[in-house]
Amino acid sequence: QVQLVESGGGLVQPGGSLRLSCVGSGLTFRWYVMSWYRQAPGKERELVAAITSAGGSTTYDDSVKGRFTISRDDVKNTVFLQMNSLKPEDTAGYYCNAKWKSLTYWGQGTQVTVSS
Repeated sequence: QVQLVESGGGLVQPGGSLRLSCVGSGLTFRWYVMSWYRQAPGKERELVAAITSAGGSTTYDDSVKGRFTISRDDVKNTVFLQMNSLKPEDTAGYYCNAKWKSLTYWGQGTQVTVSS
């Protein structure tokens, strides 16, 4: 019933930009803390960015601060990740996460590849 669907990934050159989107359905979207995680081959999944249910607070991994911006549109049940100045080390599968109390949901992921 609950679905999170990511889109916007692709192949981009170093220094380029991408905007990821995650559309939720089957949940009261405005209640949830929304986050983006990423996982590269052979690496653990790591938190990239998060935004509170009220949209009043955000957090970022140090590796993306100043380059990535998380935002949300609760009317459209969507969370975004604007990624600028992309680096090869940003290459990973990017996953959308929704959490409210004991409830947590994951999207299927979208691939981001940064390469010349």
